[in-house]
Amino acid sequence: MRFMMISIKRFAPLIVLGTAYLITAYRATAQEARTPYPKMAPLEQYLMDRDAEIALARSAAPNAISHDASVIVLTRHGYETAVVGKNGWVCWVGRGWMAMFDHPEFWNPKVRAADCLNPPAARSILPYAYKRTELLLSGHSKQEAIAAIKAAIDKEELPHLEPGAVSYMMSKSSYLTDNASHNGPHLMFFESVKDDAAWGANLQTSPIMSVNYWYLSAEAFPQLKSFPPMSVFLVGVDKWSDGTPAPSM
Repeated sequence: MRFMMISIKRFAPLIVLGTAYLITAYRATAQEARTPYPKMAPLEQYLMDRDAEIALARSAAPNAISHDASVIVLTRHGYETAVVGKNGWVCWVGRGWMAMFDHPEFWNPKVRAADCLNPPAARSILPYAYKRTELLLSGHSKQEAIAAIKAAIDKEELPHLEPGAVSYMMSKSSYLTDNASHNGPHLMFFESVKDDAAWGANLQTSPIMSVNYWYLSAEAFPQLKSFPPMSVFLVGVDKWSDGTPAPSM
């Protein structure tokens, strides 16, 4: 499979869901003034039919991977297991709040980011997604959620990032951002050290981009600078999970 070029400004939001987002740094006050989603929408707007969510989650990766994967779905209180798999992979549909905390589409209720995580990613990244979702759905602010996650990290209640963590986001049916065509197939590789040079990332004509997992700019939420470092390297691909060609970016 050949790699295709991707626009950094267009696809930075995919990273944290997922997670195509802007890589531009937003100051806190400026972000709130510019974002069309300043607060959480009614919960119903983020929920899906259970069977439809399972199908969308599985479409994130080729059937050879997703067929035997576990599947989690969003409920009113957080994510729960809908299907117990056999291969250690976990497929799910991320919502906008799995983006960087200062991302302008954090509360976008249209985001449906189908994602399949390999076993190292499922073990070491999903616990953070569970915690973040539980806190936000129970009414905590971003600042309160960040503080609670930091406390859990300090108490070693959340895991360290495992080597070899990989995510597939190749669904035709995802909605990743309001920008451009809303979607684009790609793979993500998670690292605890941001070594762009080793990856050749963020260089002109390079097919690889990298962003910080937690924020676009640490100025908005300074406490995030004390979180365990996590970088995400994104590589766009030229096929959807069903093997059909994807449009060039």
